[in-house]
Amino acid sequence: MTKDNRHCTDENPNAPPSPLGRKVIGWLKQLLFMLLVFTVFSAVLDVWRSRDMPKTDLANIQATTVQGDKVNLLAMSHEQPVLLYFWGTWCPVCSFVSPSVDIAASQYKVVTVAMTSGSDTKMQQYLRHKDYDFAVVNDPRGEISQQWSMQVTPTLMVIKDGELTFYTSGFTSLPGIWWRMLLA
Repeated sequence: MTKDNRHCTDENPNAPPSPLGRKVIGWLKQLLFMLLVFTVFSAVLDVWRSRDMPKTDLANIQATTVQGDKVNLLAMSHEQPVLLYFWGTWCPVCSFVSPSVDIAASQYKVVTVAMTSGSDTKMQQYLRHKDYDFAVVNDPRGEISQQWSMQVTPTLMVIKDGELTFYTSGFTSLPGIWWRMLLA
């Protein structure tokens, strides 16, 4: 390369970004700001929704899953934190959260309660169709959901040593689930 052609191929590290580069940086800043606002809003909303939720003296879920396993939620929570997930096959947001819960179930203890989602047979078919492996306590008449005062799906809770450690409802990401489980 000759001295005259060097300016064509070498980039000047001190040169200002191109107009496209400035736009991309601006979009990234806006995206990060919106993500921060959404995270803060979501956290405030979770605190507001959980204000009446008891932190101790929780109703125990002692049941048999549709897979045939016995569940004793409070006893399980003394071994390690348990992710409790209230959801429904009819819930559109749950279709985005359930895959994350399924992944989390391979690493953590997870108990899910399917609210008014049909018979055990229908639930087993649904789980096979979606290829979900998480434990499901079927709540076809909503009795367990009423004991826990569930009004919003999806709702995720982390139970540790018989106490409610974290509560969130609505969309939750896999990293959000991981952080809650790690901090419990």
